[in-house]
Formats: sequence, C-alpha cells, structure tokens
Amino acid sequence: MPRIIVQTEAEPDTRPDVVHQERVVAGCMESEHFSTQLVERLQWALADAEAAERRADPPAGAER
Repeated sequence: MPRIIVQTEAEPDTRPDVVHQERVVAGCMESEHFSTQLVERLQWALADAEAAERRADPPAGAER
C-alpha cells in the first residue's frame, strides 16, 4: 500500500523518529477537501519533526 512517512533525520546507527505515517491512494487526491487536509497534516508533521530534531540537537553550549 502506498504510504506517506515523515520522519526526523537520524544520526548514523540510530533510528529516525516517525512523526507521521498515513496510507494514501491516488484516487483520494481527486478530492479537493482530502488533498487540502492532507497538506495540512503534512505541515503539522513537518513542524513536529523539525521540533524533535531541535530537541535532539541543541545549539552548542545549551543544556539538554
């Protein structure tokens, strides 16, 4: 089944965090409502992945 997966970048030898995954079939994209909602879910997932990456890799000198 086709899937969309948003995950964080991972250091070598570590697993990325999957923040969103969803089964999507091409026919669903014919619906404007579905495609708009999908893009909104992807925006949230991307923001969540970016936030998780920032938490995992704080700036130099910052405490965890």
